[in-house]
Amino acid sequence: MTGHVHEFDARVGGGYRMSLFYPPNERNFRGKTSDKEDMVNVRFMELASPRRIVEAVSFVTADPALLGEMTMTATFEEVSGGTEVTLVFENLPPGLRAEDNEAGSRLSLEQLARRFE
Repeated sequence: MTGHVHEFDARVGGGYRMSLFYPPNERNFRGKTSDKEDMVNVRFMELASPRRIVEAVSFVTADPALLGEMTMTATFEEVSGGTEVTLVFENLPPGLRAEDNEAGSRLSLEQLARRFE
């Protein structure tokens, strides 16, 4: 997926709006906002740099099963040779399968690791 940040306000109470776009050749997954797009609104609930970020995340969607606000907590711990990043999600919307969310998060973290290796 590729991303586009539409708005960004880096303070508690601020947040961002971002779109993630599926590749044109993707056949197995549909977007939550449109056929090839997942758009989210995110509000920063806590910014405890450099150790913890807590965000309230909601999809821009017409699908009632994907409505609601979930919480994502990212923690960062120094470890030998780098940083361990942990993501914890709470209150997933009923239409978002936990295993799909976990797989997507894992892919994102793997891409992040490759970028900094």
